[in-house]
Amino acid sequence: MSYYKPLEYIVPTEDDGMVLRTILQKRMGVSRKLLSRLKLTEQGITVNGERKYIDVKVRAGDRVAARMEMEASDDILPQPLPIDILYEDDELLVLNKEAGMIVHPTHGHYTDTLANGVVHYWREKGVSFRFRPVHRLDQETSGVLAVAKNPYVHQQISEEMQAHGLKKEYVALVHGVMGSDEGTVDAPIDRNPLAPHVRIVTPTGYPAVTHYRVERRFREATLVRLWLETGRTHQIRVHMRHLGHPLLGDKMYGPGGTADEADKAAAEGKSPEAGGAQLRHGASALSSEGTPVGESDATPRQAAPSVRQAASPAADYGMERQALHACTLGLTHPVTRQRMEFHAPLPADMERCIKQFEQSDAAHEA
Repeated sequence: MSYYKPLEYIVPTEDDGMVLRTILQKRMGVSRKLLSRLKLTEQGITVNGERKYIDVKVRAGDRVAARMEMEASDDILPQPLPIDILYEDDELLVLNKEAGMIVHPTHGHYTDTLANGVVHYWREKGVSFRFRPVHRLDQETSGVLAVAKNPYVHQQISEEMQAHGLKKEYVALVHGVMGSDEGTVDAPIDRNPLAPHVRIVTPTGYPAVTHYRVERRFREATLVRLWLETGRTHQIRVHMRHLGHPLLGDKMYGPGGTADEADKAAAEGKSPEAGGAQLRHGASALSSEGTPVGESDATPRQAAPSVRQAASPAADYGMERQALHACTLGLTHPVTRQRMEFHAPLPADMERCIKQFEQSDAAHEA
């Protein structure tokens, strides 16, 4: 049986006489689920190299070790694909995901994903890990994504994310000129009952908080930096649409996109996913066009109608996907406990779009 590099803890004087279970859970951060797995493996839990039951007491100076069995992603087909590695060590792999690439295989899409490329990369290196993304990015969103190499690392970063300790920073290009220099959108998000793959702002949704700051204003668009306090599906895209400034290139939440179609169907009492069938008796339609919830930009709602009428492809200024990039990820390394930040440069398509706005603005001023 093969194991990963062990997690080790030297018992200090103040922990003398403490029960091993407490050392593992309180001092080493091993979850209850992982502890159950470690107990079933021959060398999963040792003290000074000897296997021990977790109810024994440890002495000062004892070396406690937790070993996880090596794993493999046998359900993922290795595939030679280009991957951009920002950082890698024994516990963590940090990547710069390109736009258009799905993170993990899904039903009907088993190849050409980031997971396929990473599994192939590991196989070529002669190492074995299970593909465990700590978080996910939409297919058309580019940028920083972290992959845990073992269950302990995944557990630790997940807990940090739940405690809002992870720094997730994005940059986006949005339609229109945003009025406020900075602000916070505190607006709950849930599925649209008429189009379940579409998310909407609704008072009965799950808490969702996005902070933003304007970086640059152009005549027809704004470059904005965003920080997530929560991690709801499509959160930035939904919140920016809620403010009346949807992302450039967003086919779902942008002008004339799927969300607009769902709003139109709701206004007409029809279901877009049932071929225009009438709503069932007593059903209610919810959309992000209802009463504003938690808005902090002073002028976006007035701008929304004109933005959404510009539904032609040209209105996206050459962006063929949503103009959203995960530029920074900050976390505490689960083993070294050092604070780390990873940065991904702005992708070429967004750079080109910004250049186009600069040239257009310069020509207008001339």
